[in-house]
Amino acid sequence: MKKHSIISGISILAVCVLMLSCEDFVEVEVPDYKLTKEAVYANDQTAQSVLNGIYNQLFNTSFANGGSQSVTFLGGLSADNFKVTTTTQQIVEYYQNQITPTNSYNLTLWAGAYNTIYMVNAMLEGIANNSLLSRDLINRMEGNGKFIRAFTYFYLVNLYGDVPLLLGTNYQNNAAASRTSAEIVYNQILEDLEDAETLLEEDYPDNDRTRPNKFAVLSLLARVHLFLGNWEEAAFYSSQVIAATEYYALLNPDEVFLANSGEAIWQISPVGWGNSFTHTREGNLFIKNPTSNTPVVLSSGFLNSFDNAEDKRRLNWVNNFVDEEDTLYYPYKYKIQYDASGGLISEYSMVLRLAEQYLIRAEARTRLGKFAEAVEDINVIRSRAGIPLIEGSQSTEESELLEILLQERRRELFAEWGHRWFDLQRFDKSEILANKDNSNWAQTSGLFPIPSTERMKDPNLTQNQGY
Repeated sequence: MKKHSIISGISILAVCVLMLSCEDFVEVEVPDYKLTKEAVYANDQTAQSVLNGIYNQLFNTSFANGGSQSVTFLGGLSADNFKVTTTTQQIVEYYQNQITPTNSYNLTLWAGAYNTIYMVNAMLEGIANNSLLSRDLINRMEGNGKFIRAFTYFYLVNLYGDVPLLLGTNYQNNAAASRTSAEIVYNQILEDLEDAETLLEEDYPDNDRTRPNKFAVLSLLARVHLFLGNWEEAAFYSSQVIAATEYYALLNPDEVFLANSGEAIWQISPVGWGNSFTHTREGNLFIKNPTSNTPVVLSSGFLNSFDNAEDKRRLNWVNNFVDEEDTLYYPYKYKIQYDASGGLISEYSMVLRLAEQYLIRAEARTRLGKFAEAVEDINVIRSRAGIPLIEGSQSTEESELLEILLQERRRELFAEWGHRWFDLQRFDKSEILANKDNSNWAQTSGLFPIPSTERMKDPNLTQNQGY
């Protein structure tokens, strides 16, 4: 756990340089008190502040921060784990699978992701052929940058399909970019991750899991290969992470989402608030109490997916609030709804964790026909949940095991990074979404629309079908 601290002024200025350098249309003399791009990358201390600033921004930028315009929330809305309790039109559109191209939440999601990519690209350009920085720092910054870029493009390509692949900061080129095929985007994701694997070390810098290490890269590689149907590769990379027992272990459910927990592979810290707040955005968004007006509760279908009343995930990760008319259930993975004490940060936002790697390997092994080994991985998750294990003789068919996996993924990964939304499409279960309450599901609803504002700026951006 870390003492909450104010983001340093140098980090803020460094991020400003990253975000605004594309607007340097007029060359003027720079006052001594301002940082230029050249000054930021003149020594290790100021260059490191750029990387720190990017991670602080991840907590603030919409797509990654766990708030109401994040992948976690909007992806969850689009699936079937939530039920809306608000009339806010932008939220209702996601819930009903009828998102309009003018939806402001969709624009903020898209823009936040591309803002992150821009900052990473600017950093990579700043360290390229730089003789003023130490080689260790350059490697660390390059590895982190390529990992974050791959991570961000993974979500863009799965939410929107073909998307512009921007690898630099040239304003004219980026402003007129066309959409790139998903296949090429995935190739770039793999290339970035393979580079990052060689550049990042196994140990966490300062023992802080908000900075990705080599195993975070391997974890994302496992997931990417799973989504691509490369089963051998998915099993290979997840096995490396699972084998790293000196770093990772499955914990009791009430310990999983704590700061720097032993199950965490990568987390995002609330230090990005930059003030006295120490709570996560997920906790602030989901936890319901007499003073909070949360926009969603958990759906009855999700609650009924727990077929065992003693499931520790149900007992520890779901809580309820009794109002005048009903008992409402909400995600309770994060226990702190609001904290302005400025004290120790006890919870970090979870991004990658060990349980997913067991589920990835179980699915890959199932697809490869290794049913007994797949059952072993599923049982690791069920054992931690305190529910009966699957006997191998009960599940020897691929279809049966995949159904079990889909259910385990739902119970394990709900309210995290849109997993359910992606899973229903990967498992070809669109009929579940079509039968959701008030759903306007269509065959083309599997991708979000390209924001109309972005298409007005860039005439080369085409729209997804159905919008």
